Amino acid sequence: MRILVVDDEHDVSTLFLQRFRREIRDGLFEFSFCFSGEDALDYIKTNAQEAILILSDINMPGMTGIELLCKINEEIPQPKPIVMMITAYDDKSTRDQAIQNGAEEVFNKPLDFQVIKDKLLQLK
Repeated sequence: MRILVVDDEHDVSTLFLQRFRREIRDGLFEFSFCFSGEDALDYIKTNAQEAILILSDINMPGMTGIELLCKINEEIPQPKPIVMMITAYDDKSTRDQAIQNGAEEVFNKPLDFQVIKDKLLQLK
């Protein structure tokens, strides 16, 4: 499964590569990383069939994760990738807004990688 992780914090890529090293080695997951919503949208448009699942931070400078989610809904043809959101804020309105705009799931920071891994394996 190809997964695009979108987060303005560059160390997130290292965390994902460390926490999923076994699954990457076994060929279950393949990760790509973008560090802004704008770069992610360009990546998705260029590699439309590659990213099956997108994990995006909500709070980013420039285009937020919610704005990215809306752009994916408007601009990306079918089949749409599955989008899950990551947030440092545990407020109901942010979670509701993400779900209403089509997010499959919302994960809170600090990330519980076992919960994310379990969810991704369910989709496999």
